[in-house]
Amino acid sequence: MADTTLTTRIREAMPDLPPAFRADRTLLALDLGTTTGWALHGADGLITSGTVSFRPGRFDGGGMRYLRFSNWLGELDRLSGPIAAIWFEEVRRHVGTDAAHVYGGLLATLTSWAETAGVAYQGVPVGTIKKHATGQGNANKDAMIAAARARGFSPVDDNEADAIAILLWALETRGGVR
Repeated sequence: MADTTLTTRIREAMPDLPPAFRADRTLLALDLGTTTGWALHGADGLITSGTVSFRPGRFDGGGMRYLRFSNWLGELDRLSGPIAAIWFEEVRRHVGTDAAHVYGGLLATLTSWAETAGVAYQGVPVGTIKKHATGQGNANKDAMIAAARARGFSPVDDNEADAIAILLWALETRGGVR
């Protein structure tokens, strides 16, 4: 279901972090969408990333993508967790109505799952992520991919690059504290 595209221990990719963020917590960053980008900082300090598709099948009901997303979060928590915190891209404007509906459903599923599991979660504005990754708050998709590659990652698309950027922002700013 989820494709892992990179596991890295490149020194330049991982910033110097306080112990609470470095080795004893599993942290997750998400770029929510039909193709969701994800980046995971494991308890061992290893950063893994990829994409997972929640495109409904031909005979699926309207809620199946959200059920699959919830099950995927549970599986990730069980296999890589426990997840201590989740950061996600907080989108305030969408190009189309369908994208807005999918994002809203995934966000509702994420927050419900996190509340039930007792996992802290926080949205990060799009401009904040882009500015941290590239120096420009309005960076395009190619610039985000290039920024992830410059840090030693190999994202397959902008969804994965955005998730990597969110995770690095969370780690380097201690979740926006500094």
